[in-house]
Amino acid sequence: MRKVKTRVSVIGSGIGGLTAAIDLARAGCDVDVFERGPKPGGKIRQLEVNGIAMDAGPTVFTMRWVFEELFKDAGSKLSEELTLSRTNILARHAWEHGGRLDLFEDINESAEAIRKFSDGKNSEGYKAFCSQSKELYFALKDAFIAAEKPSPLDLVSRVGLTSFFGAMWETAPHRNLWHVLDKYFSDPRLKQLFARYSTYVGSSPLATPSILMLIAHVEQDGVWLLDGGMYSLARALKNLGERLGVRYHFNAHVNSINCSGGRVTGLCVDGSEVAGFDAIVFNGDRSALADGLLGDQVVDAAPLMKPANRGLSAIIWCVRGVTSGMPLAYHNVFFSDNYPEEFKHVFNKRDIVESPTVYVCAQDRLAKKNPDGSERLLVLINAPADGDTIDITSGREEFFWERANRVLNNCGLKLTAEASERVMTSPSTFSDLYPGTGGSLYGQASHGIFSPFFRPSSVSPVEGLFLAGGSVHPGPGVPMAALSGRLAANSLLERFSKKD
Repeated sequence: MRKVKTRVSVIGSGIGGLTAAIDLARAGCDVDVFERGPKPGGKIRQLEVNGIAMDAGPTVFTMRWVFEELFKDAGSKLSEELTLSRTNILARHAWEHGGRLDLFEDINESAEAIRKFSDGKNSEGYKAFCSQSKELYFALKDAFIAAEKPSPLDLVSRVGLTSFFGAMWETAPHRNLWHVLDKYFSDPRLKQLFARYSTYVGSSPLATPSILMLIAHVEQDGVWLLDGGMYSLARALKNLGERLGVRYHFNAHVNSINCSGGRVTGLCVDGSEVAGFDAIVFNGDRSALADGLLGDQVVDAAPLMKPANRGLSAIIWCVRGVTSGMPLAYHNVFFSDNYPEEFKHVFNKRDIVESPTVYVCAQDRLAKKNPDGSERLLVLINAPADGDTIDITSGREEFFWERANRVLNNCGLKLTAEASERVMTSPSTFSDLYPGTGGSLYGQASHGIFSPFFRPSSVSPVEGLFLAGGSVHPGPGVPMAALSGRLAANSLLERFSKKD
C-alpha cells in the first residue's frame, strides 16, 4: 500500500469508523476519531443490569473473512485478538402452535431436522433454497457486497451475463422474498422462518427483494460466538487502531463539519473549532447530514430519507432472568401465527402487533449461570422507527413486556424477571443515541428491487467528505458496516494518492 500523508478525522466510532481508522492509519494518515459517546462500538454496546454487563446491540457474528482480512492487512491476526467459537446450532425456532426446529450449519443436518419437523418435500425445498442462496452469494460477494457501489448496469457487467441470468434472474429479483419462498416451502412455518432474513436488513419480507435469500448462505458459512460478547470486537478494533497511532476522543460531540470553497476543512467539537483536516470520514447515519445536524454546509452530502422509508427499530430488554420449560440455544426465535400482519403493523400502522416475533439471545449458554440460577438474556421485538416524534413505550413498558412474554409462554418458554432485573431500550432511546435515525437500526429499508442501489456510496458530493456505516453501501449489519469503513478509507486514499 502506498503511504499517504493526510490528516483525517473520523466522526463516530461505530464499526465502520473503527475499520476506516485502521486502514487509514496503516496507510500513513494522521487519524483522529471523535465519538460523542463514552466508549467505542456504536450500535455494538453493552448495558449493565444490576452490575452485570451484557450485549445490548448486535449479537450475531458472521462473514468472519471480513475481519480476518482487516486484521491481516493491519499486521495482526483475528484469532490472536479475539477468542471465537463456531456454533453448530445457528438458531432455535419455536412457534406458538406448531413445534420447535433447530437449524444447523450443516445443510444435511438441517434438512433432516426439517424432514422430521415437516415433511420430505419441504426438506428438499430447503436444499434447493440453500443452493440458490449460495449461488447468489458468490455472484454478488465481490461484485457488489465488498465492492464500491455499482449501478445496475455496472453490476451486470461485473457479474457477467451468465451469472446474472443464472444466479439472480432465476431468483426472480423483481418479486418479494415472501412470494418467492412459496417456490421452496409449502409449510407456512418454514416460509415464516426464512422470511425473517428480511429483518436482518431492517425490512419487511412483503417488500424486500428476493435476492436477500443470500443471507441464508452467510449463516451457513459460519456463525461465531465471541468470548466476552460482541462488544469484545469493538474493543479489539480500538486496540488495533491505537497500536497504529489512531487517537480516540470520547464524549466529544461534533456540532458541525466546516467547509471552505466547497471542501471540508475541519470540525466544531463541543463548541470549539478543530481545523487542519484534509478529509473527514462520517460514520453516522446519512440522515444526520441531510437533516442539517452536522451544519448547513454538508446537507447535500447525502440524500434525504423520508421517515416512512426507515428500516426497523426495536424494543430491547436486557434481562437477568430465570428460564424453564424449553432449553435455549444461544440464538432463539419465537414466532406467532400471523407473520405478514406484524410487518403491516410496523410499516403501515406504525404500531406493534399484539403477538410479535420475539428474539432471545441467551448470552450465558456457553458459560455457567449466575449462582442464583439467573442468566443474561437479550429480548427483542420489532418496532417502527418513529422515535424522534413519539415514544411508543411511554407508560407502556409493562404492556409490551407482557406481549412479548405471552408469545414466549405460548411457545413453551417460561421467563421470570422482575422489573428491577430488566433494562429497556426503546426506539426513542435509539433515536437519541443515533441522531437522524428516528430509532432505525438499519438506515433505509430495503424495499423494492432497486433498493440496494439507493444507498449512497462512500464518496459524497462534498469534496473531502467520505461516508461509512450501515446507512450507506453495502448496507446494515456488523460485517457490512466494517466493509463500508474499508470502502470509505480506500476511496479517500485513492483520491489523495492521485492528488499527490
